[in-house]
Amino acid sequence: MTGDGIRLLAPDGTRVPHPEHSIDLSPQELRSLYRDMALARRFDAEGVTLQRQGELGLWPSLLGQEAAQVGSVRALRDDDHVFPSYREHAVALGRGMDPLGLLRLFRGVDHGDWDPEEHRFHLYTLVIGSQTLHATGYACGLAKDGSESAVVAYFGDGATAQGDVSEAFNFAAVYGAPVVFFCQNNQWAISESNEKQTRVPLYQRAQGFGFPGVRVDGNDVLACLAVTRWALERARRGEGPTLIEAFTYRMGAHTTSDDPSRYRDAAEVESWRAKDPLLRLERLLRAEGVADDAFFAETEAAGEALAARVREGVRSMTAPAVRNLFDHVYAEPHALVDEERDAFDVYQAAFVQER
Repeated sequence: MTGDGIRLLAPDGTRVPHPEHSIDLSPQELRSLYRDMALARRFDAEGVTLQRQGELGLWPSLLGQEAAQVGSVRALRDDDHVFPSYREHAVALGRGMDPLGLLRLFRGVDHGDWDPEEHRFHLYTLVIGSQTLHATGYACGLAKDGSESAVVAYFGDGATAQGDVSEAFNFAAVYGAPVVFFCQNNQWAISESNEKQTRVPLYQRAQGFGFPGVRVDGNDVLACLAVTRWALERARRGEGPTLIEAFTYRMGAHTTSDDPSRYRDAAEVESWRAKDPLLRLERLLRAEGVADDAFFAETEAAGEALAARVREGVRSMTAPAVRNLFDHVYAEPHALVDEERDAFDVYQAAFVQER
């Protein structure tokens, strides 16, 4: 185990043996891991571009965190549940989500209109850390129902400073909830570094609540897959929660409204660029002869096709009618809401008459 955590794949693409978390994948599985990461990166880059072109209001980039997300989501079963924050684009794609569903949220067309049950992928959560409580409660409910499903809650290092996360840790530990807390430690909570957030490694916090915590190299897709699979198996056996700290790096800005050059230096970014998760898996695939130039060209073409579909889909989105804001206040029709809707229509009509 390095300072970056449990590692099965070194930055130079060579395998690193581990006595407890070994993994045996077929050539096809290795190629598919790379393809998923590459498509997620291309989708993410298109999200940044669309925001810069004024097509999206905001975009939180996942650049650099592809291995943590793809590796962890690959460990899940179809009946498991995911509670994301707002940067889990690769996790969403891995659960079969339509990428345009995510982009509608950031275009302001809706507030996230996908059905959480369809892909067992719950709504993006912009309130920092609250999804850990939602995930814990849902996991407790699954356990009471006798289900063998498990839950994964995704959050960042900054969220660990929120009281919600500590409350979720304690509740999950006391009730043995089948939940995996997956913290993507990308080193920066917007402009605050880890040194200003915590005095101990994040994974060690789990010990104080009475359950295991482990750090994994978040740029190693094999290690993220193996460790998350182990944690989910613990949960299914009724052994309670696990905290995984995926030690990675946010290569881009916190969001497109952020300028990271104001608070971190270029040398730090370059040192992490050498640990690029896609590059290290590509080196393994080439070294072991399980992928050739044709495969990488096909993957790049698939990424461009995805980007083109996303571009066309976003630009064709239409703004919802303003009066729609009254439609889902209550599950059933309500006289007061009807009255307010009628008053709003009269108010809007006045502007039309004036023009």
